[in-house]
Amino acid sequence: MRVKTGIDIIEVDRIKKAIEELGDSFLNRIFTEKEILYCNKSEIMKYQHFAARFAVKEAVFKAISEYISGREDTLWKDIEVINLDSGKPCINVEKLIKNFNKTANNISIKDIDISISHIKEFAVASAIVVIDV
Repeated sequence: MRVKTGIDIIEVDRIKKAIEELGDSFLNRIFTEKEILYCNKSEIMKYQHFAARFAVKEAVFKAISEYISGREDTLWKDIEVINLDSGKPCINVEKLIKNFNKTANNISIKDIDISISHIKEFAVASAIVVIDV
């Protein structure tokens, strides 16, 4: 068993500009329908929510990238951020495991823990991934 970590920080304005310039083509390439609905619920912090979820996807990818054959583009929507009833964000692990195990050789994800934070200008996320090798 191995424990892998990843971290990412992004400027909220970068995500805002991508959404404003590319619209649905950007949103639908990077985010799942559930993520889009969640982020759009908060008009005041909409772009912070999108940026935070983008940072999570990058952090998880960084943690597992050495085990993936293929490109990051194939994982954007496989790394889905959902919220527990308590509001705590987490990864839809079943969805990621299903698709990750297709591209990884004799390796499987056992657990993922994430942490997200954002302010007006930045969003940051970290991920800890437990992998069975």
